[in-house]
Amino acid sequence: MQLHDVWFVLIAALWTGYFFLEGFDFGIGILTRVVARNEEERGVLLAAIGPVWDGNEVWLLTAVGATFAAFPDWYATMCSGFYLPILAVVVCLIVRGVALEYRAKREDAAWKRTCDRCIFSSSLICAPLWGFMFANMVRGVPIGPDRNFTGTLLDLVTPYSLLGGAVTLLLFTLHGALYAVLKTSGELRRRSRETARRASAFTVVFVLAFLMWTQRNTGGTGTLVLLAVVAAALILAAELNDTGRDGWAFALSGLAVAAVTATLFLALFPAVMPSSLSPALDLTVANASASAHTLRILTWVAAFMVPVVIGYQSWTYWIFRKRVSLRRAPTSVQQHETS
Repeated sequence: MQLHDVWFVLIAALWTGYFFLEGFDFGIGILTRVVARNEEERGVLLAAIGPVWDGNEVWLLTAVGATFAAFPDWYATMCSGFYLPILAVVVCLIVRGVALEYRAKREDAAWKRTCDRCIFSSSLICAPLWGFMFANMVRGVPIGPDRNFTGTLLDLVTPYSLLGGAVTLLLFTLHGALYAVLKTSGELRRRSRETARRASAFTVVFVLAFLMWTQRNTGGTGTLVLLAVVAAALILAAELNDTGRDGWAFALSGLAVAAVTATLFLALFPAVMPSSLSPALDLTVANASASAHTLRILTWVAAFMVPVVIGYQSWTYWIFRKRVSLRRAPTSVQQHETS
């Protein structure tokens, strides 16, 4: 295995970590309008992600930064080809972050309702956009001989990419509901469990349809094994949610998120962005990577920084491991972050 292969695996791992962690953040944002009945219950849900949501986004920054450094041609073509979806994601992440931080800065009901709407809408937009973009990356987009994207936004809108968007929307919503079951109590927890129960069936159907489509087009033995892992994880998560095994149910939904992400990257390899015009124009780990010297330097940096990121995030989750209730919920997300 050469260094560019190692960096492809590392970038896949970073995206897997991001979707595992940020997935339930998006899910919680969506649930603020699904299971929460009033401002106080929305505050409980947001307090459940208060200490961790911004740390979860570190994985996105690291994944994008690693792509820019290790595969500059991949980064350039992806950002130009997916410019509008990426712009929408960036705007939504900014709006959501501001709303989370400033929701409790004013004791005004209208202000809080506005922030809640921003959190819900930005989560509802971001969740499917990730699946939409990654589905296009696997399917292939028009890339010319100069490695530039030659299509339009309409070239990205296909049944496969729309199904990919539906998959991440449902998967993240289920993941968020199981996280809410794990972190809340009382009536809010009961409603979250019921939402996870209802979402499970739709999630299994859509996810398996998407992965079987991927398997038919670009799959192999590895992706077939991962498809079986996803199916087993989602079915077991639904069963354990029904029997009250909250921690295991959440862990298995996270496994499903990780396995879906791994399937997409395995279906891509050795390409990083296939060209729909000709296989000869594909961007691959070999022709889109930085120089060997750059990759060696990046490897030493990653060997130090990745364990640090994993270490401090693990500590954060351990410190804030208890459930949040109406009685114990802080008055703002920021207070929870600093408690």
